[in-house]
Amino acid sequence: MLLRSNADSHRGISKEFFIQMKHSLALVFTLASGLALSAAAQTPSAPATTAVPAKVAVIAFQSAVGATNEFQRNFADLQKKYEPKRTQLTAMSTEIDGLEKQLQAQGDKLSDAERAGRAKTIEDKKKQAQRFAEDARNDLQGEMQEIYNGVAGKVYDTLAKYAQQQGYTLVVDGSGSQQQAPVVLFASPSTDITKAIIDAYNVSSGVPPPPPAPADAPKPAAPKPAAPKPAAH
Repeated sequence: MLLRSNADSHRGISKEFFIQMKHSLALVFTLASGLALSAAAQTPSAPATTAVPAKVAVIAFQSAVGATNEFQRNFADLQKKYEPKRTQLTAMSTEIDGLEKQLQAQGDKLSDAERAGRAKTIEDKKKQAQRFAEDARNDLQGEMQEIYNGVAGKVYDTLAKYAQQQGYTLVVDGSGSQQQAPVVLFASPSTDITKAIIDAYNVSSGVPPPPPAPADAPKPAAPKPAAPKPAAH
């Protein structure tokens, strides 16, 4: 896992870091021609318009973005970029472990002043490692956000085009992480267009699938997305 180390809190960025980057996204937009309907409603002499039956689709938008070849490629590149920091953090943790073991083994042979001095050195190094880990986490989160936003905007364009071509009047984000938007309690599998959007975007982006990742490699987790663009009328 990127920037991970042992279980102690001072030992780097843990698995929870990736989990924290999973935030909610609600994507609900209408593709009906609002301007045309509004103009018709404002014209008394115009004939009454026939209501178009709603055609609704559901998509797990965050999952769709994270499953694209482009996002997975960019995430793998980001892992490689931060590998030196992960290695450095591991080295810092190893040094702290060694100092702690030495203090435990030699503590009864040291004077109070020597024991206090070594304890302070260990504490200072722990704080240094914690600051290093926090800086690395913040930098990584920022770059993850940029990667997600860059791909999400293009996936949205693909989604809007697909929905218009297929005649959908409403597309709802059915992600399980929804918090602010109404939760989709039921959706027929036939309304789920997640895979169709992933496939369509992979074709349009031209990015090939990434090579198989090692079994212990972390899976990309999408950060909090930016607000989706309004649908074109």
